[in-house]
Amino acid sequence: MKKCSAHPNRLFTAVVRQHRVIRPRYQLLTLELDTDGSAAFASVKPGQFIEVDVSHLSLPQDKDIPAELLDSAQRNIMLRRPFSFSAVRHTGKSTEIDVSYHVIGPSTVRLMTLTAGDSLHLIGPLGNGFRIDPSRPIALLIAGGMGSPPIQHLAAYLRSQHPQIKVTAFVGARSLNELPFETGLHPDGGIDLPAFSAVQVPHAVATDDGSLGVKGFITQLVDKFLQSPQMQADKTILYACGPEPMLAAVSRLATKIGVPCQLSMERMMACGIGLCQSCAIKTRDSQAEDGWSYRLCCKDGPVLDGKDVIFDES
Repeated sequence: MKKCSAHPNRLFTAVVRQHRVIRPRYQLLTLELDTDGSAAFASVKPGQFIEVDVSHLSLPQDKDIPAELLDSAQRNIMLRRPFSFSAVRHTGKSTEIDVSYHVIGPSTVRLMTLTAGDSLHLIGPLGNGFRIDPSRPIALLIAGGMGSPPIQHLAAYLRSQHPQIKVTAFVGARSLNELPFETGLHPDGGIDLPAFSAVQVPHAVATDDGSLGVKGFITQLVDKFLQSPQMQADKTILYACGPEPMLAAVSRLATKIGVPCQLSMERMMACGIGLCQSCAIKTRDSQAEDGWSYRLCCKDGPVLDGKDVIFDES
């Protein structure tokens, strides 16, 4: 797989411009990169990621830490943490990135303390993002839970850089409370996610418990769409990011219909540049003796071809 070219200096400083709560435990950071960082992110691709140093950040007051994280939040954070970005904006020589995050552990608890004007150190852009195939002018974007940020970025990127591609987004979560997006009502009475409607991307929503949109898995809506009369398999491609069971289901759907799919995978990534080897993904490999080999999520991915990934579905 072709590797994305790396900027010679990938350690940058970013200043917090905005930090707001989307819903309880789901927050959005807007970061402005320094001059070198802005240049490095000029050609960033959806699906790439950054590694953020949170070791210097203090903890919030105990009353602001979710009760179940009070003990684990005390751990020292030695390594950077990976985050994808939901939006990238270039204005003149300056670049801003939006980082959505879920308060789920000691690192993200520390991010809660950031306010406008604070600084962060980060490495990026890292990894390989989504590859756009102009011969596939129908793109179905599938997001599950906190897999949504790179899909949101991809939606805006396709609309601005490849306007000839017809884009439809499918967004799923366990419940409304776990949907990392602001919500509203569309003029026609349907559910509106401003993150997608702002870039004129039609979208459908499903939650496991039915608290928003259709009740059920988002892959059920995708399957229904793929079975519809207007489906054109020879012109369609799937892009997905989300929980691994969802990605496995998307891969099966793509195989059944005969369309390509690209999956943004997730692993624990200690370094983000392929040194620690901790983010291995089992993939098919016709050149290997056993027919498979490991690829690194951080360096070979995070975006991989769906037909190559071997999922553990035991």
